[in-house]
Amino acid sequence: MKIILFTLLLALSVSLAVAQHEQHTGHKMTMSADTVRPKKAAVPNVGTPKIQMNHSGMNHGTMGGMGQEAMAGMSSTNDAMGSITFSPMGSMSHALSRNLPMNRNGSGTSWMPDKTPMYAYMAHSPGDGKWMYMLHYSVFLRHTNQNFTNSDKRGREARIDAPNWAMGMAQRTVGKKGLVTAKLMMSLDPLTVGNGGYPLLFQTGESYRGEPLVDRQHPHDLFSELSVSYSHAFTRDADAFVYVGYPGEPALGAPAFMHRMSSFNNPDSPLSHHWIDATHITFGVATAGFRYKIAKIEFSQFTGREPDEFRYNFDKPRFDSYSYRLSVNPTPGLAFQVSQGLINSPEAVHPNENVRRTTASVLHSTSFGAGDRYMTSSLIWGMNSHDGVNENAYLAETSLQLGRLALYGRYENVMKSVEELALPIAGVANPERTLVNVDNLTLGTNWRFMHMANTDLAVGTQLTVSLPGQALRPFYGNTPLSGQIYLRLTPALLVAR
Repeated sequence: MKIILFTLLLALSVSLAVAQHEQHTGHKMTMSADTVRPKKAAVPNVGTPKIQMNHSGMNHGTMGGMGQEAMAGMSSTNDAMGSITFSPMGSMSHALSRNLPMNRNGSGTSWMPDKTPMYAYMAHSPGDGKWMYMLHYSVFLRHTNQNFTNSDKRGREARIDAPNWAMGMAQRTVGKKGLVTAKLMMSLDPLTVGNGGYPLLFQTGESYRGEPLVDRQHPHDLFSELSVSYSHAFTRDADAFVYVGYPGEPALGAPAFMHRMSSFNNPDSPLSHHWIDATHITFGVATAGFRYKIAKIEFSQFTGREPDEFRYNFDKPRFDSYSYRLSVNPTPGLAFQVSQGLINSPEAVHPNENVRRTTASVLHSTSFGAGDRYMTSSLIWGMNSHDGVNENAYLAETSLQLGRLALYGRYENVMKSVEELALPIAGVANPERTLVNVDNLTLGTNWRFMHMANTDLAVGTQLTVSLPGQALRPFYGNTPLSGQIYLRLTPALLVAR
């Protein structure tokens, strides 16, 4: 029944998105270069054709290159958005293609919708301006209170902490057809939330001091991405790329949660993290891909073992796992992907267990007139298969930005094993094969009360209602509630004047 419901939600979202795109005739929108027929140019160069955008940007986890001419009109403000004209050379581009808009960048090599907004600072190198730089980050200072309605049950914990991350990028064109991009992503989670992670009811994955983490989200490593990539444009419609990271992200799953705009306002990792996007920090990954028009196919070889509990070091690269992904962006507001990976021994506490992970997702983004008024949504499915067991996870999340006010929500349905949750249930012969169900609904809001020096400070609150399966209720309660209040610091929305 849940699979049917999720499929209907997915179909409804796509139908609404396509209908909205077809009816949005009076609004300038971000368009892929593939959708535009450029005028004949005298410049013998494979570059980005002239495109006009009013929602010029990307998600908070993306970057691209911008030429000096385009850069002059850009600023991080909350004014109404204007339009940008891209020139064939030295223009804003995707990190892995000179012929795609930077909005399409997701984490690693994944794609976002072209109409995804961007929160970042941008600059170009002095002098010739050949190098383009971008910095984006997110810091939450919050008080979280998990399972506060059941003081005598599992997962009850209240504390103050600060989940955070920051990413910088440098990019430049090489010759007439090449593009080089370097990324550095870091997180101070080991200091601000601790090596044991932060409390999150029903969360599992990774370990600490030899024990699996249960009801906790593991911290991210100090170095979460160090990558370099090169892409080559054969024509306006076709290009190929290579991407190497230590650490980096293989071609598996939707963009990671901290890089999805639909997850921008939520401080918590999804409970489905280890079903849909947990490989975003992989110590050793190499990816090769090819794009033709609206579609991209890519293949990765990477290290299957998840990061160890020593968060400041670099783990041993093994390149013992592989994945492949097909991505399609049929319109500026939609991004689809399907992917599968064979992950060798991902968990240190289960060294003999391999996992086949299969995912599919649709991401949607649209804007409402001028200014920071937009909606972004994600529907994602992930399945982990191991030892003859298929564990499914479903996620649906939406973020609605109405000027200073943001409204957002996330629904998840996740199947986890009795062993994974470390449940002391008597009479269970195979705890690793016995699955239990969790439904989670989070609703939240925040208000941007300060905008200074192209930086935003917002105050917010959210509430999570959990509906655990019957077998979980004696341990967690019938309807656990968890909540938090927070301050969120990010760059301002990057717009055109």
